[in-house]
Amino acid sequence: MSVTYKIVIIPGDGIGPELTEATLKVLEAVQKRFGLSLNIVEAEAGDECFNKYGVALPEETIKKIKSSHTCLKGPVGETAADVIVKLRLMFDLYANIRPIKAYVPKISVRPDIDFVFVRENTEDVYRGLEFSLGDTAICMRIISRRGSERIARKAFEISRRRNKKKKVTAIHKANVMRLTCGLFANTCREVAKQYPDVAFEEQYVDAAAMRLIKEPQNYDVIVTTNMFGDILSDEAAQLVGGLGMAPGANLGDDFAIFEPIHGSAPTRAGKQTANPCSMILAAKMMLEWLGERYGDPVCTMAALAVEEAVTKTLNSERVVPDLGGNAKTIEMGVAIAEEIFNAKWCFK
Repeated sequence: MSVTYKIVIIPGDGIGPELTEATLKVLEAVQKRFGLSLNIVEAEAGDECFNKYGVALPEETIKKIKSSHTCLKGPVGETAADVIVKLRLMFDLYANIRPIKAYVPKISVRPDIDFVFVRENTEDVYRGLEFSLGDTAICMRIISRRGSERIARKAFEISRRRNKKKKVTAIHKANVMRLTCGLFANTCREVAKQYPDVAFEEQYVDAAAMRLIKEPQNYDVIVTTNMFGDILSDEAAQLVGGLGMAPGANLGDDFAIFEPIHGSAPTRAGKQTANPCSMILAAKMMLEWLGERYGDPVCTMAALAVEEAVTKTLNSERVVPDLGGNAKTIEMGVAIAEEIFNAKWCFK
């Protein structure tokens, strides 16, 4: 018996609705081609939502997400901390997965870049525990053994499944932040002992920022803390064509939310020039997760089809100006959807 997956989609702000429109074309294509049944429910969150209702993440949206199989979210603006950070904590989505992959040699620094960030997603300074003492502002950095252990374990498991270089690189700054980064680093070392088949190395965050530019081909899985992971993954996205090529997944043990890693780019809103691949590849990650979570090979095959269609389109002329073409955002989404229909293989 086929399963109907309830997917909550949050268009977001700025270029978010345009990316969402293009992504929906792709999701329509995989439904028709592979017989997937997706019940797509739209929900509001972000700056525009705040302007209308006085709240960036309404209870109605939370209810919809709680009753869904998963959520696909577009970028939001200044209210990001009130939306995605809140959702990460609410659903304990402790693992932020951000793949960095060279799909097109002409827009990538190297053609052999293929690694993934596994970023702790619920701790660190992003907990927002700040306060003032007179003229001094103080931010608390929270790093726990539990949080460090489960993100390290996730990184090693992902490296095993990737079956490529089978290497995990822990990035920290334990030579300065001896207690917080020290706890993170020590925990990663302890977990590494349980995975003798996966190589393990450590790098300080400043050196890693340089090495990502110098030798990106040497990475497989990077595990790091919340803020370091956020900054370094944005840097790394430029290696493969920019933030428009960067999807992300927020994973917990029982739920997941998928999104582009970039912001809402309000100055580009309405121009139909934004690269939709970030959100389309986030949808691909969503389909992969549904396939793993529910043991559904159709979702897994659909995810492969989306990635193949993205690759073919990126190597065509039907791309947005950022990638050297003249297509509009929606036109690129349509092109990717057509590649799914035109593929010579199909799951049966």
